[in-house]
Amino acid sequence: MPSSTDPGQTSDAAIAGESADSTRQRIVAAAEEEFARHGIAGARVDRIAKQARTSKERVYAYFRSKEALYAHVAERETTALVEATQLDPTDLPGYVGTLFDHFTARPDHYRLITWGRLELVEPAGSTAGRLQGTIAGKLDQLRDAQRTGLLDPAWDPVDVLALINQIAMTWAGQPEIAAAAADQAVAPSIAARRAALVAAVERMFPRPD
Repeated sequence: MPSSTDPGQTSDAAIAGESADSTRQRIVAAAEEEFARHGIAGARVDRIAKQARTSKERVYAYFRSKEALYAHVAERETTALVEATQLDPTDLPGYVGTLFDHFTARPDHYRLITWGRLELVEPAGSTAGRLQGTIAGKLDQLRDAQRTGLLDPAWDPVDVLALINQIAMTWAGQPEIAAAAADQAVAPSIAARRAALVAAVERMFPRPD
């Protein structure tokens, strides 16, 4: 059975007589969908249990509370995002394209993380530390690029990171405009939306020759 280090989780050793892998995976998958759709306050453990083909009691055997379950899901999603979107400070347009691709392929991820930002004072579980460490590492990369002449030193690295992240999430954060673009944009494809973001960042932070 898998081990657990998430706050609020029950040790798998305490869950006897069940195929822990399959049940736990179904619970987490159902929770991802539930939290992305309804947020933390609006999510219901009974719906998660039904979707996972198990009982509420079994959900609580793995995760002591709804908040602990959200913390686990948020940490998984954050880890997936960090691993999928490594920063190359010499190719910020490419980084924005990678972020765009991630959120286009996983729209539920953006909604799930946004719910946490709206409803929680601090990120859930160990997500806060992971995010701060990732941000600090990216800022160090940007500073190094400025010191070696690969990035304009006139910019504050924190502004660079905030701007390119926000640009990358332009369409994920504005689904109503994305819907309008499908009918009214000169080039309505997703590829055209991606190209526009990449071009915007290329103008702001051109790749070094």
